[in-house]
Amino acid sequence: MIGSLRGRLIVKQPPQLLIEVGGVGYELEAPMSTFYALPATGEEVRLLTHLVVREDAQVLYGFVREEERRLFRLLIKVSGVGPKIALAILSGSDAEAFASCIAAGDTASLIRIPGVGRKTAERLILELRDRVTTDAGATPTLGEAAGGGPRGEALAALSALGYRPAEATRMVDAAVGEGGAGAADAPTSTEEIIRRALQSAAFGSGGRSGS
Repeated sequence: MIGSLRGRLIVKQPPQLLIEVGGVGYELEAPMSTFYALPATGEEVRLLTHLVVREDAQVLYGFVREEERRLFRLLIKVSGVGPKIALAILSGSDAEAFASCIAAGDTASLIRIPGVGRKTAERLILELRDRVTTDAGATPTLGEAAGGGPRGEALAALSALGYRPAEATRMVDAAVGEGGAGAADAPTSTEEIIRRALQSAAFGSGGRSGS
């Protein structure tokens, strides 16, 4: 699996890119959200990637930010949503705005995205609603796009293991001692936060949510 590429940007012609790495040119497709952040042709660029293997082709997709790639990977798991529609969604809406639409059940906004009809919008809301978490008074964010740092990395890892966003947040909060107890010896590494969170789930009242 190709996880990222770093090289010279040769061609950028939406939605296609060509990046030369060690004398080899890699063709990619990318959403407009990535194109907006690209440097000028001839300059060095680093992109996160996702490889889609089909019967007739192998297509590499590139993303500037990890949250874009995470959202792309979530989208292509939805029934009836392929890479083309996923790119259209990322091109027509940033991750936070898309998460807001899902959390609010806003089909009207979703169907404005090219390639997304009412049935697809309803399916997106149905299948992704549990992957979106909304903190009171805050902008909704994708549960998997947990941010950086050890705490964010731990949240992303727990989400990948199948824990719901709200449950993963409770587990990590308990592990790092937010709110009082245990704060003096709160773990600072991602691995230690995950270890304590999983121990809490196994021996405490937490546990993996059902689907």
